[in-house]
Amino acid sequence: MDGIIWFLTGNEGKLREARHHFSALGYEVKPLLVPEGSVVEPQAGTLEAVAFAKIEQAKLHLPHANAIVLVEDAGLFVDALNGFPGVYSAYAMDTIGPNGILRLMQHLTTEDIVQVKKLRSAAFQAVAVLWDGEQCWVGRGECKGSIAMDVRGEEGFGFDPVFIPYDLDEFGDAMTPDRLGTVSTHGQTFGEVDAATKHAFSHRRRALDSLVKAWGVPDARG
Repeated sequence: MDGIIWFLTGNEGKLREARHHFSALGYEVKPLLVPEGSVVEPQAGTLEAVAFAKIEQAKLHLPHANAIVLVEDAGLFVDALNGFPGVYSAYAMDTIGPNGILRLMQHLTTEDIVQVKKLRSAAFQAVAVLWDGEQCWVGRGECKGSIAMDVRGEEGFGFDPVFIPYDLDEFGDAMTPDRLGTVSTHGQTFGEVDAATKHAFSHRRRALDSLVKAWGVPDARG
């Protein structure tokens, strides 16, 4: 084991988050660079299936047979849209974008704030899959919340400007929409808050936490 985890991603934010998780255990996380078009986004029904398909493709580009590779896949699942865009979030972002999601939900409104949150409930979900040279390990994370009435903020990326997370309790778990928690964005979208605030809610962080727990993470330092 050479202490390197190769992460199939071109997203600097994802890379920083993974480095934060694994550096304390002696692992260096490096981006796995592959020729353009050599990894195809699979059409699958679940995030797990997408991530596993990417792992198999990534293995073909590893520097040696026992190298460790990490893949992460995420999506926005909107309850009123039967889970859409879900596994198709990247495609939906490129085609209809955040404003398209709002148009699909423009009829879901009421004067009752709590009821609006329930009508427009959604969740960011993430799956992290790691191949350690012998087998795959899986971590899952979720951030529950609701879809805002308009696009707000320029922080983050993707559908962040239309997603408002539910408050968290003192243990970091999501509250129901009718309750106030210990950690809150106070009605702000992920597009309006800084990276540190978003990190407390992050579905990607939770997926990595889950992955680390499942793998047991052999300490690369000894």
